[in-house]
Amino acid sequence: MALVLFLAVVFFGVFWSKPQEPSSVLVFNKPKVNIDMKIFDSDQFKNLLAFTEMEIQYSYIATTIDGKEKTGFIPAVSIEKAREVLKSMGLDVSELKEADIGRDNPFEPYYQSVAAPVQK
Repeated sequence: MALVLFLAVVFFGVFWSKPQEPSSVLVFNKPKVNIDMKIFDSDQFKNLLAFTEMEIQYSYIATTIDGKEKTGFIPAVSIEKAREVLKSMGLDVSELKEADIGRDNPFEPYYQSVAAPVQK
């Protein structure tokens, strides 16, 4: 009985009470962040190097000076730059294309576990 009486008092006290009036004073908390703009005038900032262009991986098939076929990958900013680098290496490029990087199926593992052959 005491529990029911206690719950009734809490119920009436909480749900039938009038809300308090909000404070008329506006509160603004200034952020505690100080930005030092003098860094832009420092030698350290002025000597920063610009980002280089992102290189793309290209696959190639080429022939060497002695007529052997060579395949591989070369990173370059563009396909023209890749062709220039291969030519400077003394290779005659027959095929040059952007390499397929990644997987078509994201659920396919990067490596396949190969079962050991069964000994008879």
